Order: sequence, then structure tokens, then C-alpha cells
Amino acid sequence: MSLVHKKMKIFTGNANPELAREIAQNLGMSLGQSNVSRFKDEEISVDINETVRGADVFLVQPTSRPVNDHLMELLIMIDACKRASAKSITAVMPYYGYARQDRKTKPREPIAAKLVANLLTAAGASRILTMDLHAGQIQGFFDIPVDNLKGLPILANYFIKKGYNGEDIVVVSPDVGGVTRARELAQHLGTNLAIIDKRRPKANVAEIMNIIGDVEGKTAIMVDDLIDTAGTITQGAKALREAGAKDVMACCSHAVFSKPAVERLAESVLSEVIVTNSIPLSEEAAQLDKIKVLSIASLLAEAIRRIYEELSVSVLF
Repeated sequence: MSLVHKKMKIFTGNANPELAREIAQNLGMSLGQSNVSRFKDEEISVDINETVRGADVFLVQPTSRPVNDHLMELLIMIDACKRASAKSITAVMPYYGYARQDRKTKPREPIAAKLVANLLTAAGASRILTMDLHAGQIQGFFDIPVDNLKGLPILANYFIKKGYNGEDIVVVSPDVGGVTRARELAQHLGTNLAIIDKRRPKANVAEIMNIIGDVEGKTAIMVDDLIDTAGTITQGAKALREAGAKDVMACCSHAVFSKPAVERLAESVLSEVIVTNSIPLSEEAAQLDKIKVLSIASLLAEAIRRIYEELSVSVLF
């Protein structure tokens, strides 16, 4: 697949340049020439070092840690391309930061996911390409097209190739809210579903309550959209082993891995943690043998190709 065309440009910020380069390679292209740096006072400086006039521009930039820096980089890159007369600007955000703040659960609470949507639109984005939004309704926060890809088939293919399918496997949702995702993975693997019933006394603190479903003597695969501090996943894994599971693995699309996630994963009963490269791993996480990274570059590249050629993207869902 080759899309060497002067009217299509791919640029990257500092969030995940390795993924951006891999996407460009999948498309038979080189990354556009740009530089995102800092002034002495930490203001962001963006230089787009080639023409984008009349071009369909794709800016690869997950808004992962440091979230605010990477979000601001993206906004300024969008503005730079808009003022340089780009025909269209697609923000390729494999990981959408602030997605967990998608609704009001208490008085005087912001809906930051909507605020970020407003900022991206106001900056001049024509379209958003993302993957596994924490809440699907965030698509409705935008008045521009949003393509929300699924990383689940990539995760499912990994398990199928390893032979993890059939009746001796059980897919586990770490909470009631993730049942739809877990059921989809269970269907891919041709196996059954279990659910961990938990309550969360406060943010980033989970307390396991009960396991719904049969896990005894089975290999359990826990699935979630992201792993942040790894409290939910590691406590869930421990509860599954105590309920008789012979092995426990975990998978997710977004390896947020805030401290002390890596330490918890290393000390946990989990035998393997499968993630995608939507967010680059820290050096500490990359050294942990039980963490396996799968690439989403080919998925994003195909979506970009379809957007550029004005073909359906929905077949990728």
C-alpha cells in the first residue's frame, strides 16, 4: 500500500513519534517535516517545515501523560496547519485524554471530555480519529466527524494465535460497566463470560465484592479499555485466583500506567498483560517481561487511507 501523494501529509507531535513513523511506513510515506519544541518559559513552539496548502493533513498525537502538554501541542499544530491553508485536518488521537470526565456525577463537576472536544473543534480540526473511547457517547460531544476504532480484534487475534479459546477459557469484565467489551472478546474467542462486581469508595481505589460466573479451573482473561494505577486489575486477578482460576491474564487498549501501576503488575498474580502501543511505555514498564505490546499502526494506517480516499471506515469496526 503506497500513498506517496503531495496532497496527503502526516505529522507527529512529541506524544508518540514511534507510532506515527510506523503508521507512515504502513502507508508507504515519510513523516512530514515538523518540529515541536519549547521556549525558555515552556511555551510550545510549532514549526511545520513544508507546505500543507490544499493538503489533507493527519496529526498523530495521543493526549497521554503529560496530558496537558500533549493536548496543547496538538491544538497548536492544528492551528498552524489551518492558518497554512490545509484542506482538511484530522487529529489522530489513539488515546483521548480526559475521556473519563464524560458526565457529571456530583455537583459543580466539569465535563472535561466535552471541553476538550470544543477546544479541538475551535482550533480547526476537521475530523477526529481515535480508538476505544472510554465512553462511546463522547463522539456526540463533537459537531465534526469522529471515527472510534476498536482495538479488541487485535487483542483477540493475539489470544487466538496463542490457542486461548474454547471452554477452558473465561473472559472477565473487571466491572459491570465493561460487560459489553468483555462479551465481544468472549464471542471472538468462543468462550464464556464472568463479571467482577466491585465498588469504588473513591477515585483510583477499588474494592472487590463478588465474582459472577464460573472461573474455577479455567484460564481467566480480564479485559478493559485502559489500565491506570492497576488497582482494579490486580485486585481482580487476586480474587479470580482465590475463586479457583488456574491462570489470570489481562489486556487493554491503553497502557496509561500511572504510578504505582508497574510495581503492582510486577507483584501481581497476573502471568501476562497485553496492551497496544496507543501510548508509549515508560522505561520501567518496557523492562517488565509480563507486559506484551501489540501494534495498532496498521489499523490506524488503514483508517487514514480510507478517510483520505473517501471510503467507508465503518468496516474497520
